[in-house]
Amino acid sequence: MRRGGVAMLRLAVVRLLLWPLLLAPGTAAVWLNLPASGTKCVSEEIQPNVVVIANYAVASDGADIALQTIAAKVTSPYGNTLHNQEQVSAGQFAFTTTEAGSYVACFWIDSSNGDVGLSVSLDWKIGIAAKDWDSVAKKDKIEGVELELTKLEEEVQLIHENLLYLKSREALMREVSEKTNARVALFSILSLGVCILVSILQLWHLKSYFRKKKLI
Repeated sequence: MRRGGVAMLRLAVVRLLLWPLLLAPGTAAVWLNLPASGTKCVSEEIQPNVVVIANYAVASDGADIALQTIAAKVTSPYGNTLHNQEQVSAGQFAFTTTEAGSYVACFWIDSSNGDVGLSVSLDWKIGIAAKDWDSVAKKDKIEGVELELTKLEEEVQLIHENLLYLKSREALMREVSEKTNARVALFSILSLGVCILVSILQLWHLKSYFRKKKLI
């Protein structure tokens, strides 16, 4: 009991220290109010090799939910279709990301009752939140504090990967910014050179004109 209490205390301290980092988005339950005509989309910036699972459903307001259908489409940052479903009142999509960038999920109404808007609930889980921890616990035969520590270890690993991803994005943006600044400086120098050349040509032309007119 004493060892278990110490382990729980250590676990609580670790969670307290990592709490600011664990606030990174991993799961998001949102409500979307779909207009009678048009599309409503949500997006999430995700790095490669991350598991994504989402469930969506039309919110029932007492009417026959079977008559209220929507269409859903999920695309990758490069425009690849990862999920496409039509005339459904509920559905699910799951995939593992292969590209870094913004993944977009769009919903719109495709039922015959097209003059009334609908509400759709979307439960979007990413990374650690999308993992089936019950299956992991049964497979590895772990439970209690050990299971919580395993979760924390994967959360820390995910945070580390996110930091490396952000670092690479920052380096890429800095490189693009430096190239842009160099091009702007070169363009400024060329513009200044063209202005000086045009000024010299204007002076030469005026001087020749005045000489022909015997004004100088």
